[in-house]
Parts: sequence; C-alpha cells; structure tokens
Amino acid sequence: MGVFWEAIKQAFSLLIHGDSYVYEVMLMSLRVAGIATVLGMIVGIPVGAWLALKRFWGWSAAATVLNVGLMLPPVVVGLFVFLLLSRQGPLGSFSLLYSPTAMVMAEFFIAAPVVAAITMGGVASVPKEVRLQAAGLGASRWQTTWLVLREARVTLLSAIVAGFGAAISEVGAVMMVGGNLSVGGHNMTGTMTTATMALVRQGNYAAAMAFGLILLILAFVITFLLTRTQQGIRRRWLQS
Repeated sequence: MGVFWEAIKQAFSLLIHGDSYVYEVMLMSLRVAGIATVLGMIVGIPVGAWLALKRFWGWSAAATVLNVGLMLPPVVVGLFVFLLLSRQGPLGSFSLLYSPTAMVMAEFFIAAPVVAAITMGGVASVPKEVRLQAAGLGASRWQTTWLVLREARVTLLSAIVAGFGAAISEVGAVMMVGGNLSVGGHNMTGTMTTATMALVRQGNYAAAMAFGLILLILAFVITFLLTRTQQGIRRRWLQS
C-alpha cells in the first residue's frame, strides 16, 4: 500500500507542477480522440439514422455488420490500419504510419460503429407517430428526419460521449499504429493509455498514476456534464 499512496502523491505533484511530458501526452490524447470522435459523429449519426428510418434489401446484413463493428477487437482495427499505411500498403506512399494521423484513423474505426449503433437504437425508439404527424403537416423528408433526430437528441449525445470514451480509452490499436514514440523527451505519438502501459513497464508508477487520475477525472466530468444535459433536456420536454 505504501507504493500505491506514494505513487498517488507523486502523481498529484506532477499534475500540480505542470510536468511537460504529462501535459504533452494529455493534449495529444484529447486531440486525437476529439478528432476521431468528430469524424465518427459525422459518419456514424447519418448511418445510424438511415438504418433506423429505412428498410431495404440487405438491411439485416448492414445492421449485422454495424453490430459486428461494436465487438470488433481493437487490435484487429490496429492491424487493418497498420497494413493500410505500411510501405507495402495502398496508402504507404503517404508515410502516415507512426503519426497522429494514423492514430486518428484507428480511433475513428473504433468510435464510428459505437456512435452509429447507439444512434440507430435511439432513432428507432422514436414513436412512428412523430414521423406521421410531421408528414401530415407537410414536412419534407429532410425536415421529418431532422425532427426525429431532435426527438432522439438525448441518445445522440450519449452516442457521441460513448464514441469519445471508446476512442480515448483505446490502447492496442493506437500502440500498433502510433508506437508511443517520443523524441528528445518530447511526446510524438503517445496517448494517456499507451504511455501508462509503457510507464508501468518502466516502473515509473507516479507518471502512470498521473495519467490514470486524468482519465478518471475526465470520465467523471464528462459523465456529470452528460447527466446534467440529459436532465435539462428532459425537464424542458416535460414543461413543453
């Protein structure tokens, strides 16, 4: 227990005194996960809404593929992106392997299915009467879709947060395509999860604990904000 409390004490010291490596890794994690989540939102919300509102030949296969994406092992995603960006791969000429761009790609393929699947469930749960009433009032197809998305906005917000959580907590895929590299003491491709794993192996428990504390605080803050936002939306809905 002595090692545990000492690691926590040193971790707080690193955070309070602004250790440059810790903050470089933290900012890299937030930047990569943020970009991947935005891209996953841009792709996942339309795909999820489309699958929820449309029925077509092959719909079951498309929905199955989407759900498989939820259970796809992240290391397989990392391998796919690695082969795609390797020298022998179709995108090898761009020299993107072991770069933040490669990390964004890996996290995008992890976050997008999460956003899409939760969106599909949320949009599908909106009563059909909402669409029928909108159509009866002369709303266009796009206006009706926008209305349904507004009705499902609490779920959409949860989908975005879940996608961000999946992205920022990823280890295997990011390690495979990013490499957790640092040059001259400056972080290049390390994230809080990959750096934590590397620091534990090195016996640097204080820095590893610092990243663990940041991730826990981040999870708490995001969950708190999500809960308050959901409560506000429900309150306005009940008052309307």
